[in-house]
Formats: sequence, C-alpha cells, structure tokens
Amino acid sequence: MAAAASPKIEAIADKAPAAPALSGVGLYSRFALAGAVCCSVTHGGLTPVDVVKTRIQLDPATYNRGLIGGFRQIIQNEGAGALLTGAGPTFAGYFLQGALKFGGYEFFKQQSINLVGLETASQYRTGVYLASAACAEFFADIALCPLEATRIRLVSEPTYASGLVSGFSKMLSQEGVGAFYAGFGPMLFKQVPYTMTKFVVYEKVAEAVFRVYPKESLSDGMQTVANLGSGLIAGFAAAIVSQPADTMLSKINKTKGLPGEGTTSRLIKIAKELGLRGSFAGIGARLFMVGTLTAGQFAIYGDLKRVLGAQGGVEISK
Repeated sequence: MAAAASPKIEAIADKAPAAPALSGVGLYSRFALAGAVCCSVTHGGLTPVDVVKTRIQLDPATYNRGLIGGFRQIIQNEGAGALLTGAGPTFAGYFLQGALKFGGYEFFKQQSINLVGLETASQYRTGVYLASAACAEFFADIALCPLEATRIRLVSEPTYASGLVSGFSKMLSQEGVGAFYAGFGPMLFKQVPYTMTKFVVYEKVAEAVFRVYPKESLSDGMQTVANLGSGLIAGFAAAIVSQPADTMLSKINKTKGLPGEGTTSRLIKIAKELGLRGSFAGIGARLFMVGTLTAGQFAIYGDLKRVLGAQGGVEISK
C-alpha cells in the first residue's frame, strides 16, 4: 500500500506551490538584523584590541611596543578591566551601524537593479557595489558617530566616566550635541572608503572562489569558510585604505576643540602634526583587528542570512 501511494504523494508534492520568496520589509529587516548581529558581536568581541589600537594612535610615544606590548602596558598600569573600556558604546554603536550598513547595502543594490535592470547592474556590478556601499555607510555613520565619540573619550580618558550612559550624558551636558559630531567628517572620510573597499573586495574575491567552487556544490560549512577567507582579504584592504582617517578620528575625539576652533581647522592641524608616518600609527593592531572582524562579519552574516531565509533577490555576481 505504501509503495502504491508513493507516486500520488510525489505528484501532490510536485504540484505544491513553492514558499514565496521574501521581499520588501520582510527581506530587508532580516538583512538588517543579520548585519546588526555580525557587526556588534565582532566589534564588541575585539574591544581589547581596539583599546590598544586607540592608545597607540593617541599616545605613540608611550605605547610604542606594538600590539602585544600595548596589552601588557595597559594590564600592568590599569588592570585587565581597562581592556574592556568602551565596550558598551561599541556594542550599541555597531549594532545600529551594522543594521544600516548591511541592510542599506542590500537595499541600494536592489534599487540599482530596479533603476537600470538586472543585466546592466550585473555588467557594471563593481560600480553598483561601490555606490551601494557608500550610500549605506553614510546613513550608518549618522547613527554610529555619537557612540564612537563616546567610546574614544572613554578610552582616551579612563577616568572620564564609568560607562556608556554616564559618558554620553556628560559629553551632552558639558559640550552639547555638536561634540558627538565633531568627528563626523573624518568618520565619513574613514568609513566610506573603508566600506566601499570592504564590500567590493569581498564581492570580487567571493565571486572568484564561487566561480571555481560553485556555491550550490558546497556544504554550509565550506560556504562559511569561503566567506571567512574572502572577508579576511577584504578586511586587510579596507584597513590600509582607511587607516589615516581612523587615526585622525581618534585624535579629534580625544579632547574638545579650543574656543572658536572649527572642525576643519582642527583636522588640518592634526594632519600636519601627524604626517604620513604618524597617520599609520597602530596599523599592525588595526590590520589584525579589521582583518579578523571583517572575516567574522561576513561569515556570521552569510550564516544568519541562511538561517533567516534571506538569501535571494539582490545577487548580481556572474
């Protein structure tokens, strides 16, 4: 009986409608959630490395022993707990930034497809990747900037406040809203090229990998490995491109400006003081940090998209 019924069951299954593909808010909210989780987890987990990197940028004369030496100096002078300074703003800031960056990137890719068509978008996909990443990062930085300013102040002045809420409140009451966006220019200068490089290098490397090893033929585990490797290369490239602006961002958020001193004049002064060599202070720590977190981000993002069923609709690679 079971054998006789099998063809009927199979016929019914063949006629059953496929689950509708996600689109609109349902799709992009999943992209945003996956982006929020992957960015907050990776940036938050690397808070100790970020603390050392920021100290090297702000005080290279004192912290001149590299990444491992910087860890030892901070632990010896301030205790291991100091390595978690700014963890609150990091988690909160990059949760918001990740949602807007990854969700926005997928959204703007889809708008490009809607505007010029799938075939044209695919043919000129490098331009689509670059434009989508730039637009997404601009809006993400609006959300990130106040929390990043708070984080840098906490790291540069360990006695400034006890955490996110107290540090944020103190900056707001003493310096006003403008203090949170004093570094918005350098943040854009840092983050927009960083994100453009990060996404386009990732897409290109992943495309090359999946051309040799088609995604459909790979297990979920091997797809994660491919995302890790592509993300690592993308992270190294993005770190080098954005390093000078990252150093300037740390400097401008370290202390408030002099009375009547504008952001532009402060940036020019900082750039002159740093010079080319000073702009790349802490590059070793940042290469390790950005390479690791970018690899982790794309691995987590890819896995979460699979789990959430948000995988289609915006793929334009060949």
